[in-house]
Amino acid sequence: MNKKNRRHNSRAFLWLLFLGVLVVVFFILDLLLGSVMIPVSKVFSAIFGSPGASDTTVTIINEFRFPKALTAILTGAALSVSGLQMQTVFRNPLAGPYVLGISAGASLGVALFVMGFSSFVAIGIFSAAGAWPLAIIAWLGAFIVMLLVLYVSSKVNDIMTILILGILFTAATGAIVSILQYFSNESMLKAFIIWTMGSLGSVTKSQLTVLTPAVMLGILLAFLKLKDLNAFLLGENYARSLGINIIRSRLIIFLSTSLLAGTITAFCGPIGFIGIAVPHIARVIFRTANHSVLLPAVILLGSILMLFSDIVSQLPGMQTTLPINSVTALIGIPVIVWMIVKNKRFSSV
Repeated sequence: MNKKNRRHNSRAFLWLLFLGVLVVVFFILDLLLGSVMIPVSKVFSAIFGSPGASDTTVTIINEFRFPKALTAILTGAALSVSGLQMQTVFRNPLAGPYVLGISAGASLGVALFVMGFSSFVAIGIFSAAGAWPLAIIAWLGAFIVMLLVLYVSSKVNDIMTILILGILFTAATGAIVSILQYFSNESMLKAFIIWTMGSLGSVTKSQLTVLTPAVMLGILLAFLKLKDLNAFLLGENYARSLGINIIRSRLIIFLSTSLLAGTITAFCGPIGFIGIAVPHIARVIFRTANHSVLLPAVILLGSILMLFSDIVSQLPGMQTTLPINSVTALIGIPVIVWMIVKNKRFSSV
């Protein structure tokens, strides 16, 4: 048994190492590719301030592509970790920030901030000055929906009912957003519609100073609850037998998920399917339910998929850019369909 465990741990380590290398490769590719192709040597010259890169290249790399690539890594990691936590806590393979309405709650917060107060605030609401208020109200929106889902899950044990209620929460928030759109002025309405398409390139360096620590804190909270997440796989009764405070543990996990999903939704828009698909890909590759392996795995896999999605959305060599949501949907939906066909039922993770 010990020999088998060592072999399994060695295999997991090699996979994590390989995925780490892929993150670096796709990060560099994301810097190289775009409407303007830039050689590798000039990319590194621009990043490290070495001679050899023109002012235009330095501006493209440092002001646009580097922040966008970093945002892709943070986005993929945050959505994947939040999806893994939700699937574990609810023991539901289709749970995720998008399906359960958590992203919709954050979207409602952003809609209230952008369009609800459009008569009282300046047009540049997505500027650095509005970064913290925008993030905070998105966190609140996500956390409120999380609490509603938690309350419903404590009263209803049927998994499909919880999923349907998550869809209803999303529809309800969408209805409120539609009303806000109807009464919003033209400039704010245009800004909000563009935001709903999802974008990694709209995040500025100043906004990264808010997004980065928020995502790091959310991931740190997830790592602190590794033991609890493993216990939740076998049910709350088993978790209680280990001395875990269920209510406190759930609140911390939900706080982590709200921080992760809310922050990404606030600055990048509602990006779907990554949170559901990545944890399943990780389970297939690593063949384990141990969160000590799955958590770093989904961070790396989520980063890779978002970097790949960003590269595809750029349509390298062309002047147009696809909405990131359309690319993530084309990646995530086949994984979800495969998972449904394979499992045939939704009894547990």
